[in-house]
Amino acid sequence: MKKLFLAIAAVFVLSMTANAQNNLGIRFGGGQGYNAELSWQHGLGGNRLEFDLGYHAGDNLTAFDLTGIYQWTGDFADLGFGTFGWFAGFGAHLGYWNYDVTNDSDIALALAGQAGLELKFNIPIQLTLDIRPRVYFLPEVDFHWGDIALGVRYCF
Repeated sequence: MKKLFLAIAAVFVLSMTANAQNNLGIRFGGGQGYNAELSWQHGLGGNRLEFDLGYHAGDNLTAFDLTGIYQWTGDFADLGFGTFGWFAGFGAHLGYWNYDVTNDSDIALALAGQAGLELKFNIPIQLTLDIRPRVYFLPEVDFHWGDIALGVRYCF
């Protein structure tokens, strides 16, 4: 199942890379318990889509996580060496958790919001700092404020 999930994600990413600003990298600290997520942003004429894929194995838990966010973006200032800006948006979160000790599993479904700051350097590097709160509907109704995450991406 893990291989199929990764293959579908790779095909989707490759199919959307033509003629648009794309950023590919890592989002550190994002997701509940995920130390890092593979992060891809696809430009849409000023705004963008962000997709993050997380995998966690440890603490008696194996989990996959996929989040898709539509983001509005804007700039605060041109700093000479880059641009300082903001982004905010909303989207969906899908997760699969398997608890190793009890061999129970859950599917998670949530609405997600995201807000953050970004620094786009004049070289093809982007740094972001954001928070992503979520309202879960599965496996139960719950709210999670999200974790503060640092994103480091290559721009192409």
